[in-house]
Amino acid sequence: MNKRSLLALALLAACGVGSLPAPALAQASWPSRPIRLIVPYPAGGPVDQLARAISPRLGELLGQSIVIDNKSGASGVIGMDAAIKAEPDGYTFGFGVPGGITVLPHLQKMPYAVDEINYVSLVARIPQVITVGPQVPVKTLPELVALAKAQPGRVNYGSAGNATTPHLGAELFAQEAGLKMQHVPYKGAAPAVTALLGGEIQVLAADLPAVINFTSRGIKILAVAGTRRSEALPEVPTTAELGLPTVVNESNYGLIAPKGTPPAITQKLREALVTTLNTPAVREQLARQGAVATASTPEEYRKLMQSESAKWGALVKKANISLN
Repeated sequence: MNKRSLLALALLAACGVGSLPAPALAQASWPSRPIRLIVPYPAGGPVDQLARAISPRLGELLGQSIVIDNKSGASGVIGMDAAIKAEPDGYTFGFGVPGGITVLPHLQKMPYAVDEINYVSLVARIPQVITVGPQVPVKTLPELVALAKAQPGRVNYGSAGNATTPHLGAELFAQEAGLKMQHVPYKGAAPAVTALLGGEIQVLAADLPAVINFTSRGIKILAVAGTRRSEALPEVPTTAELGLPTVVNESNYGLIAPKGTPPAITQKLREALVTTLNTPAVREQLARQGAVATASTPEEYRKLMQSESAKWGALVKKANISLN
């Protein structure tokens, strides 16, 4: 090929690239700088641990580092609001947390429109477990039910605060088992676990990662609130096995994007996330935390959150639950 032909090809290529609109060029080169992942809970907590478990492999696949930005407060609402309203340029994403999508909208005015959340994919599901403290003289869930029925109103259950998933999970258990227990809210899961260890409360329904490391100190995990046993605790029966099939409570966490983020970018992120969650080392790390790696399509994620919202909205109304 002579020099004139080479020059012509170069000019054609330049014209072709130059004719692409700026947004298309940006999407084609995405990502070209680090990506911020907003986690709406403090560093070191279960949700933060999920983010830090997936971010190294995800960043490796995308060719850019994932920078964790912890924006906690208001039961996850502050961080989710920041993610939803961020610049939709593909360089900010957030962790979607169930309380800010399925529970709080039934109790307060939200700073964002839940129906407009831009779902990317689920990341993990975390089963809730029903536990009792070291001082409680029961070893099984049926024994706990019998104890609570024999002492109506005298058994205390704790939570991470009013209208949190531990509160709703314990209330669901109490309703379905026909129990009358007293709710004692705390400011977070950690204080509730401390209260359970110290005997201030007798019962706690909590996400598995919050209690899994405290069994050596006497916390007894009586049941997994669901239909599937946990890989982390295969010997612990489910509520379904124990005659309470409607007592199902899992915390489902996923990635969300700012409204208006180009679909090509969210799809590329989702594809990298699916590969990340299928990486054995990542799956094992999540399993050690009590979580189950679970990818999804955006629509599957949306439908799950809509179903959960209907479920918890009905419980909030039936139990007359409030934030006060």
